[in-house]
Amino acid sequence: MSLLHRDARRELLAELSRFRGEFYSCLTARSDGLFELADAVLCGDGPVRSLAELSLVGEYRRGHGGLYAAVARGRVDIGRLRQALAAVPLPRAGDGRLVLAVDVTCWLRPDAHTSPERILCHTYGRGKDQHIPVPGWPYSIICALEAGRSSWTAPLDALRLTPGDDTATVTAQQLRELVERLIAAGQWQSGDLDILVVADAGYDAPRLAYLLRDLPVQVLARMRSDRVLRRSVPARQPGTMGRPPRHGGEFVFGQADTWGTPDTSTVTDTRLYGTATARSWDRLHPKLTHRSSWAAADGTLPIVEGTVIRLDIDRLPSGATPKPVWLWSSGTDATPTAADRLWQAYLRRFDIEHTFRLFKQTLGWTCPKIRSPEAADRWTWLILAAYAQLRLARPLAADLRRPWEKPAPADRLTPARVRRDFRHIRPKATCPARAPKPSRPGPGRPPGRKNTRPTPRHDVHTVGRTEAAKPRTQKSTTPRPRRKG
Repeated sequence: MSLLHRDARRELLAELSRFRGEFYSCLTARSDGLFELADAVLCGDGPVRSLAELSLVGEYRRGHGGLYAAVARGRVDIGRLRQALAAVPLPRAGDGRLVLAVDVTCWLRPDAHTSPERILCHTYGRGKDQHIPVPGWPYSIICALEAGRSSWTAPLDALRLTPGDDTATVTAQQLRELVERLIAAGQWQSGDLDILVVADAGYDAPRLAYLLRDLPVQVLARMRSDRVLRRSVPARQPGTMGRPPRHGGEFVFGQADTWGTPDTSTVTDTRLYGTATARSWDRLHPKLTHRSSWAAADGTLPIVEGTVIRLDIDRLPSGATPKPVWLWSSGTDATPTAADRLWQAYLRRFDIEHTFRLFKQTLGWTCPKIRSPEAADRWTWLILAAYAQLRLARPLAADLRRPWEKPAPADRLTPARVRRDFRHIRPKATCPARAPKPSRPGPGRPPGRKNTRPTPRHDVHTVGRTEAAKPRTQKSTTPRPRRKG
C-alpha cells in the first residue's frame, strides 16, 4: 500500500473524485457508457487491443454494442473538458515555471478508405533514411513537462490537423487558447516566469514566437544545422549615405568562422552524455521572405530576434556519434545559468515520447477501427481524460510489480505500474455512472439482403506533388546553407 498519511490520502482522493465528477459532467450524450469506457481502459489487465475486449472488463457493465454506440454517437463537451484539464495540479520545472512541449503524433489509417480527412503522415524509424508517408489522422498534442527525467507528462490539449491546415498557424492558435485557459485557472499569475514552449525542428520557432508575442510565453526549439541567421545591424556611423540595412552579418551554423565570440559559454558534467559544452550568441534572427508561411504577410516582414545555443556532448547512451544541437530561444540577453536551463529543458521534451508510446501501446489509442474523424476525436479525449486520472492517482498507487521486475520507489512508479493498481483505487473515488438498463439488441439487416447504402470512399488529401512521387536522390553530406526564412 502507499505510505501516505491518512489526511494526505483523503485530499488526493478528493482531487481525483473532483476531476472524475467534472469529467462525467462533460459527457452530454451516452455519458454513462463513455465514463465506464474510460474506467475500463484504466482497469484492464493488459494492453488494450480492441474495443470489443474492453466490454469484458468488470468495470464496464454494458455490452459491446453499447460500447461501439458510445464511441460512434456519444457527445463530449470538449471545451469544458479542456478547462478541467487546465485546472488540475500541473508539474513545474526546477525554477517554478510551466514548461509545455508540443509535438504531432499520427493515428495511421492506411486501409480506411471510407474515413474522410486523412492526410499523408510522415513516419520515422521504418528504415534507414526512409520517411514513408502513410495516410492517417495527425494530432497536435501539448503536454506539461516535469523537472527531472521521467516517463510522466501532463497532456493538456489535443487537436486533429485537417487537410489544408498550416501547422505553425494552427499550433500558435492552439497554444494561445491553452495559455489563456491556464491563466484563467490560476496556473500562471503576474510576476511569474514566462511559460516555456519547447518544440522540435519541425516547427518554425521565429514564427511561433511572433504569433505569441503578446502572451507571457518564451519559445525554445531546435533548428536544422544548415540554417543561416543574421546579426543585429551595427550602429550607423555619422555621415553614412544610402538606405540603412535591416540585417547584419551572417551567422552560418556550418561555418565556424562566422560565429565570432560567444556571449556565454558553460561546461557541465552529465552522467549520460559526458561533458556538455553550451555556447550562446545573443540577438540573432532569420532573414524572412514572402514565401512559405509568410507568403500572405503584407508590407515589411518583422525581425524576430532570439538567442542561439549550440550544445556539444562527448557521447550518446546508444554509442552513436554525437552531433551538435542548435537551439533557438525567443528570449534575449540570456545569462550562463539561463542558457544551461534552456538546453536542459529541451532535453526534457523527449519525455513526451513516453506518453505517446503509452497512449498507443498500453491505453490503445490507435487500436479502434473508427470510421469518422469525429469519433476519433471523441476517443482521443477519452484517452486524455483517462490519463489525467492516472496521473492524479499516482501518489495513491502501490507497486504491483511482476516477479521479474525491480522494486521502484513510490515516487518513481511508471504510468503502466500505476495503472495496475487503479482497479483498487477506483472504488474509493466517485463513480457517478448509473447502472445500465436492460435492453434487447435490434434485428439488424436480414440475412441475404444486400447493403443498398454503401459507405462512400474518400481519397487521401495531398498537396501538389508528394515526397513519395519525387525521384529519390542521394543525400548530400555537405548541404548548402539555407540563407532565407
